[in-house]
Amino acid sequence: MKSPLSFTCRPLGLVQSVRFSYITSRLYSNRSGGRPLPLAGVTVVSLEQAIAAPFCTRQLADLGARVIKVERPGVGDFARQYDARVSGLASHFVWTNRSKESLALDLKDEKDHAVLMKVLGKADVLVQNLAPGASARLGLSHESLKHKHPGLIVCDISGYGQNGPYMKKKAYDLMIQSEAGMLSVTGTGKEPAKVGISIADISAGMYAYSNILSALLQRGKDGLGCQIDISMLESMVEWMGFPMYYAFDGAPGPVPAGASHAAIYPYGPFDTGDGSVMLGIQNEREWQSFCAGVLSQPDLATDSRFSSNPLRVQNRDALKNAIQDVFSKLTSEETIARLEEASIANANVNDMQNVWEHAQLKARNRWTQVKTSAGVVPALLPPGTTQSAMGPIPKVGEHNEAILAELGLA
Repeated sequence: MKSPLSFTCRPLGLVQSVRFSYITSRLYSNRSGGRPLPLAGVTVVSLEQAIAAPFCTRQLADLGARVIKVERPGVGDFARQYDARVSGLASHFVWTNRSKESLALDLKDEKDHAVLMKVLGKADVLVQNLAPGASARLGLSHESLKHKHPGLIVCDISGYGQNGPYMKKKAYDLMIQSEAGMLSVTGTGKEPAKVGISIADISAGMYAYSNILSALLQRGKDGLGCQIDISMLESMVEWMGFPMYYAFDGAPGPVPAGASHAAIYPYGPFDTGDGSVMLGIQNEREWQSFCAGVLSQPDLATDSRFSSNPLRVQNRDALKNAIQDVFSKLTSEETIARLEEASIANANVNDMQNVWEHAQLKARNRWTQVKTSAGVVPALLPPGTTQSAMGPIPKVGEHNEAILAELGLA
């Protein structure tokens, strides 16, 4: 009789039988109204740490996949120790690890390694973002696994990819932002500034996620797995497409402009009498409406210094002074009211507490809750869906006993 962990997968449009473990069933049906989630029946094993791979696999878990997170015994994923801001738990970890099962294994131990290999025999996807070369040394490369597990999809996430002169180079988010040219377009021009979130990790995680979904669809057609080679550098350079083309054929690149736009103006933050607001003008129609309806200076629209976007960018300091002269006499609320009336894009300059209390997120019922070892915490539903697993955040090795029992091991 097969282990309860065994199944053949159905979410790919194939008419096949599906067998779920109790844990899988509990995860995929949670908050789904009884309707199976899209990846119900898919098992993902992930040797993951930090952000890129955990963020990828959390997206898969949100869609109902069973994600078994393999961690070091005792300490687990080192992101667990980044901080203690969420009732003693790390903010990064809480964000990227809901709805997963934690299997603590010492992969240098022969018996634990054998457990992992047995789990992989029941898996659809293997994700890893270990140090360069570590996965191959453990016999977990696609090349090593494909003959025994031809349907297995192996997704390798690394800083620079699985070949090339940089393949063994250690990579963290800031290093990739720097290599990809991100730091050349951020900051104020006096010194570079990194993006305030782990954008290189996030981009790699999202490309891993979308590639895995594509690979599952392809496997539904031909039954074969594949290797997916995700490079943080390539993910980040893809997102740098605009500034790269802006600097095409040796042209100067965008000038760092703080929170303003390097190539469009006015587009960014402006001080008011009691704070600041963000606004953006994308075309000449909006520019004319802004001058007439917000600044009450319709003639400014045809001023020779500001009559086109390139001229406004070139003379941004003079234009900023003209705008600030008007805004300084208004409150932020009054300024936004004028911008709304003139149909000019605008936004509040919110801090994190403002975002937690954002009226739009509340009105759209985007908040739910997840369980942690420290109690219940709020969590944002994944964009685009009202059905998501939203399962608990695991403790290190929390699911060892259940998973080993499924495998028929002590």
